[in-house]
Amino acid sequence: MAELRLRDLVKVFPGQKTPAVDKVSVDVADGEFVVLLGPSGCGKTTLLRMVAGLEMPTSGQVVIGGRDVTYLPPRERNLSMVFQSYAVFPHRRVRDNIGFGLAMRGVPKPEIDRKVKWAAELLQLTDYLDRFPAQLSGGQRQRVAVARAIVVDADVLLMDEPLSNLDALLRLNFRAELKKLVSELGTTTLYVTHDQVEALSLGDRVAVMRDGRLQQVASPLEVYDNPATEFVGSFIGNPPMNFLSGTVTDGRVVLSGGDHAPSVFAPAALSSFTGRDVRLGIRAEAIQLVDESSPGAIQARVDVVEPLGSAVLLTTTVAGQQLKVQAPATFRAKPGEPLWLELPEQHLRWFDPETALTLEM
Repeated sequence: MAELRLRDLVKVFPGQKTPAVDKVSVDVADGEFVVLLGPSGCGKTTLLRMVAGLEMPTSGQVVIGGRDVTYLPPRERNLSMVFQSYAVFPHRRVRDNIGFGLAMRGVPKPEIDRKVKWAAELLQLTDYLDRFPAQLSGGQRQRVAVARAIVVDADVLLMDEPLSNLDALLRLNFRAELKKLVSELGTTTLYVTHDQVEALSLGDRVAVMRDGRLQQVASPLEVYDNPATEFVGSFIGNPPMNFLSGTVTDGRVVLSGGDHAPSVFAPAALSSFTGRDVRLGIRAEAIQLVDESSPGAIQARVDVVEPLGSAVLLTTTVAGQQLKVQAPATFRAKPGEPLWLELPEQHLRWFDPETALTLEM
């Protein structure tokens, strides 16, 4: 195991003016599990391939265990990688697939057999060692790919959307298994996904990317509760964070929506922004349903009601702006009905409408 350090990595593909990866710097501590999260095309897989040595950076540095490996071939980096497409050999039995990397390194057969047995027991593959991949389910084939990656004692484990080809139930089960496995191994891991649930549930820290650039690197709870940009708040969470436009006036934030628009309490730190436009963010589950007479109540109109079993998701309109509200499962409402809401101050997050960054207060 070893620390992974990425310094100002840039990748510009031939014929392209815009970098696919633009000055990305991330440190992954020894034994840490860091998830690269972002939409398709944001550069996260390109970044992973530069770490693996499958793509050469235009500029920047990749350091593993204090050793600069930026321009070394993959075989000299002591990495292992799990791909989205399993990448198992169809003509080899499971035991030979798992031991392939060890055999290529010239490891003696008794040692290969010992490590294959260990990995098979760890990933519940012991009964399938003499089968071919075609005789396995998708989840079992992905276990084979993971087993092959962990037996080689690599310094860093790289995973490129390894669960995306599994159905929802398999993905849920295997995610829990993978979290337990990586925790037990303590291997430095860099994991790529576009699935926010995977990112929040698996990672020690989450690195959110957009258009080739890092938006925020923090713990899952910090990224969820205190997004550094509107993009992070809108990309993470289901439903995503609500954003409302307003203007700071006399200790209140008046929501944009005409002469009689409602307002919410403005913290003292916003006093320097008096007269300026701001954006406030709040999670659907943080909004409270209140009585019309309640202090701080603002009126909304119910537009859409979505029963989710464990809760009811309401799409409402406040001052001409859309607001998602998570209500208890027993709550009943119909489209067109009025609703009174409270936006608790402690759950409000404030953003600059021009930069979409968190306001420095």
